Order: sequence, then structure tokens, then C-alpha cells
Amino acid sequence: MDTAEIEQLIKQAIPDARVLVQTDDGHHFTATVIAASFEGKSRVQQHQMVNAALKGIIGSDQLHALALQTGTPE
Repeated sequence: MDTAEIEQLIKQAIPDARVLVQTDDGHHFTATVIAASFEGKSRVQQHQMVNAALKGIIGSDQLHALALQTGTPE
């Protein structure tokens, strides 16, 4: 799985998101997701929304680990 595929999956689930996904080794990824739809949600709820977009992929051979940073536009 590459960064563009992960970005696309997140954007499909959270259409207003600005997403940046990076990796050094193709297995461990870092994602920054900024979305107005995160307004009023806790950090945990924000992460749950992103994780739901990647359900079945996180923890698999395709996407071993994902470090998340989420927030709202400022």
C-alpha cells in the first residue's frame, strides 16, 4: 500500500479532510488529517473516524502501523 492509496481512503470517508501521509519504509506510516468535520470532537473521536476509514487495513500486512495527528483548520 502506498501513501496515495491511504490518503484516498481517508478522503473518501472524510471528504473535507486535508490529508498528508508519509512513510520511510512502506510499512510504518504517519498521517496528518485536518478536517472541519472534526469540530467539537475529542482527539479520540477524530482518530476513531480516521481508523474507521482504514478498517481492515490497519494492522495488516498492507499497513502495519499508523501514527496519527488530527485537528481542525485554524
